Amino acid sequence: MGLVTITTIVQVDAARPKLVVGIVVDQLRTDCLESLKSVLGEKGFKRLMEQGAYMRDVDFVVAEPDAVSATAMIYTGNYPSKNGVVAAEKYNPAQLKVEPILHDPNSLGNFTNETYSPRNIVLSTISDEVVIDGVGLGAVYSVALDPQQAVIMAGHAGNSAFWISEYTGKWCTTTYYKDVPQFMSQRNYSQSIGSRIDTMQWKPSMSLDRYVALPAQKRYYPFRHTFPISDRNVYRMYLDSPLANEEITTVAIDYLRNLSLGRRGDAMDMLNISYTAAPYKYVKDGDCRLELQDTYLKLDSQLGRLFDEIDKQVGLDNTVIFLSSTGYYDDAVEDDAKYQIPSGRFSVKRATSLLNSYLVALHGNGNYVLNYSHGQIYLDHKQIESKGLSVVEVAEEAKIFLCKMSGVSDAYTLKDVLAHNNLAFEPLRLSIDPKSAGDIYLKVAYGWTLVDDSRYPEVVKPIRASMVLTPAFIMGGGVDAQVIDTPVDATSIAPTVTQVLRIRSPNGIVSKPLPL
Repeated sequence: MGLVTITTIVQVDAARPKLVVGIVVDQLRTDCLESLKSVLGEKGFKRLMEQGAYMRDVDFVVAEPDAVSATAMIYTGNYPSKNGVVAAEKYNPAQLKVEPILHDPNSLGNFTNETYSPRNIVLSTISDEVVIDGVGLGAVYSVALDPQQAVIMAGHAGNSAFWISEYTGKWCTTTYYKDVPQFMSQRNYSQSIGSRIDTMQWKPSMSLDRYVALPAQKRYYPFRHTFPISDRNVYRMYLDSPLANEEITTVAIDYLRNLSLGRRGDAMDMLNISYTAAPYKYVKDGDCRLELQDTYLKLDSQLGRLFDEIDKQVGLDNTVIFLSSTGYYDDAVEDDAKYQIPSGRFSVKRATSLLNSYLVALHGNGNYVLNYSHGQIYLDHKQIESKGLSVVEVAEEAKIFLCKMSGVSDAYTLKDVLAHNNLAFEPLRLSIDPKSAGDIYLKVAYGWTLVDDSRYPEVVKPIRASMVLTPAFIMGGGVDAQVIDTPVDATSIAPTVTQVLRIRSPNGIVSKPLPL
């Protein structure tokens, strides 16, 4: 009788998958996918489009998401204002410097000097809930192009998170995670990217006449990108290319084969993967349309390769796969002066210096402006309060001065943003954590180039609006094939995925699951 009872308890629930695969593709666009559908293979994106739930318009709602903050939204089911990940970087007022949002000096790097952990993610993630549901028996791994994406996708309870260093090309991790598969360490020695990168080439996948909607001049000259080890940016160039997607797939397949993911008895395992579909900005003429299309073709091939291996090792019928874009697109480059597009260059150092001089003229000598970071100006509260002034009032004075500056389209104070009666500020309000936010938010005019020369090396960013549809997919777990044309809030992905998995949702979700 006792044996019968035990057998009943551990019997596998056929409705629950054995493997969960989470995929995030930076800057993936719906229109690019659909325009290229005729030249895509049958086993990659088409498989997702035709066999899964295809959400054509996933809305990340927030102002200026990046790959890191978007990944956190996908995995926590909540906005940056609540999940702790407001952007890839944050300003640390105690250290007077900008640092990665997941920087953690208490977690050392393995094969790197970078120090990261998930401690600043203040909510649970899909990955955490997979581990909790399996009472720690399920394994969760991530392999990514970006270190902070890797950490977010592995979550607090994951086994390990690996990424490719943009400085050395090595596969790296953090001592926060205790599981370092032997084949990953071995890869850095016997199959390192550095030992191969000089021989790598990126060329078109097919004849140029088969690419879609290209101007005539782009059809005559096929591109050929190489990665010379002598170039100081060689690994950054590599990570921004589709060749890095191939490396990610190879390593993901190593995980499937070597760790028996999805084949370890009753445990539900999870493998998380990040890819890139971002425009390649290292082209000589600034026009990366041909490279962008080829990136999609090569990524499609890698997805097909990955899905075939999942089918071979675990079975697609035993697997739930979800894939999401990061919800933004950045192809901004400075236009050639010959086209006479209205423009200018906005220097952060000059703007903050002029602002400080203005405040000195109003209130006497002092350093009123502490720093600038990602569109936010931080005032020195101690300096202002030592003069008996109100920070709120000084911020208002600064806003008015900045709005009159050339190249500034608008400026807002933190008080403006947090005023809940103004819905226009809702995207920005959801993007910031008031505890660490700046005092003034600066919007540089479209067409201008923002030059953040307050840091080294300086960051140059052309300002351009780009409103595109970005997709997501869920395949497996009994989800019917369907196309969802109505906008879907990105925070719906986490509760929808966990509902398909039949596990608890992350602890901070703000949206209901989709009725798939």
